[in-house]
Amino acid sequence: MGVYREKVLPRLIDKVCSDPGLGKWRARCLEGAHGTLVEPGFGSGTNLPYYPPEVERVFAIDPATVGQELAASRLASSKVQVDFIGLDGQRLPLENNTCDGGVLTFSLCTIPEPVVALAELRRVIKPGGLLFFLEHGKAVHKKIYRQQLRIDPVQRRLFDGCHVSRDHPQLIRNAGFEILWRDSDYADGPKPWSFFHIGQAINPPN
Repeated sequence: MGVYREKVLPRLIDKVCSDPGLGKWRARCLEGAHGTLVEPGFGSGTNLPYYPPEVERVFAIDPATVGQELAASRLASSKVQVDFIGLDGQRLPLENNTCDGGVLTFSLCTIPEPVVALAELRRVIKPGGLLFFLEHGKAVHKKIYRQQLRIDPVQRRLFDGCHVSRDHPQLIRNAGFEILWRDSDYADGPKPWSFFHIGQAINPPN
């Protein structure tokens, strides 16, 4: 799985996540983002074109270093300062309360321990800061959800641990974030893979 995971899969994910049809979802998710953000699962920088002008800096975390190569053209055309600071979304090399917000787009589905990753995000996001999330996950329709559960074992093996059945809004709430708004709906594509959860949550002040 070494070559596939490190070289082939990042290119496949870049192609899928670069679909222009996802742009409206990304833009809506990132409304109001500003200042300094941390983005576990930065990948090939597919969010860069959709960051508002108020975003100044992004701390990028991603296990696939080839993503930096794939992001080259997006980095060159973006005014956002991007600092690649680590490979593990469960261990953020940042001090407490250093970021104005955090971004999770199609990444919490793959992080092995989402509870740990969300706790880390709460640690580094300032009180009152926002978590912007866009994930594919648990469908509201039981028939589709049962299909997702059947697909998950193969999905995880082929896509480096990616789950299609995770309940992302519930994980975010359980981590102590307060969801400000959230929508869930089907995007284009096969339903087990295309039920999206989009929203914003606040890291409540102490």
